[in-house]
Amino acid sequence: MEKPLVSIITPSFNSAKFIAETIQSVQNQTYQHWEMIIVDDCSSDETVSIIQEIANKDRRIQLIKLEKNSGTGIARSTALEKATGKFIAFLDADDLWKPEKLDKQLDFMKANNLPFTFSFYDCINEAGVPLNKRIEAPLHLSYQQLFFCNYVGNLTGIYDANYFGKIPVSSIRKRQDWMMWLTILKKIQFAQPVPESLALYRIRENSISASKLDLVKHNFSVYRTHHRLNLIGATLCMIGFLFTQLILKPRYSKIIKASI
Repeated sequence: MEKPLVSIITPSFNSAKFIAETIQSVQNQTYQHWEMIIVDDCSSDETVSIIQEIANKDRRIQLIKLEKNSGTGIARSTALEKATGKFIAFLDADDLWKPEKLDKQLDFMKANNLPFTFSFYDCINEAGVPLNKRIEAPLHLSYQQLFFCNYVGNLTGIYDANYFGKIPVSSIRKRQDWMMWLTILKKIQFAQPVPESLALYRIRENSISASKLDLVKHNFSVYRTHHRLNLIGATLCMIGFLFTQLILKPRYSKIIKASI
């Protein structure tokens, strides 16, 4: 029996330094029945030519070029429209998967009859050097927990499109992934992560994670736009978010020995 197809959604923008390594981490998967749909958001560096050169040698990789810079949300949504797989997975253009990521995660989903799951992940710096830091998550993640903190690393999330359909991606430029996981958890109530690290998250100086002020601003926007809360309601939720972010979430950050 043929294995189910996994559609990998990858937005790219000025990712020439990282995109080849990211694609290589997909090509190195022990699970080989996948398609990778990369949507470039009008890069001004060599990103497109690098992707195209690799795609010319691997039919599973599809490059789509947006006509104008539209943001990550539009790029992911465009890739999603082209996806044909039973499973939808996400990988940004500067992050990496460990070789058994898809195999282990799909086996976990099948063994536990889960339509959605994610995993722990390790952190690397911009140069790819391990930061000896692993990000874990609650083993029984509830909608309420996710409401106050995005415990799901985008580079690890996979959902069953036969179960959920294709979940629309918001056109806003930041935090669309959190909104998508919230949509999923609202339907299934709880989610289980694969309790091991299956990916490598690259922390860059200009990333949203590097700016706490940006994180607060964009999370507040989610409460206002996605949850449609008034100013008072969104502000109260931000208090809960800040408590979770500062007090609870650090408990899931572990110091590990360097390894890739």
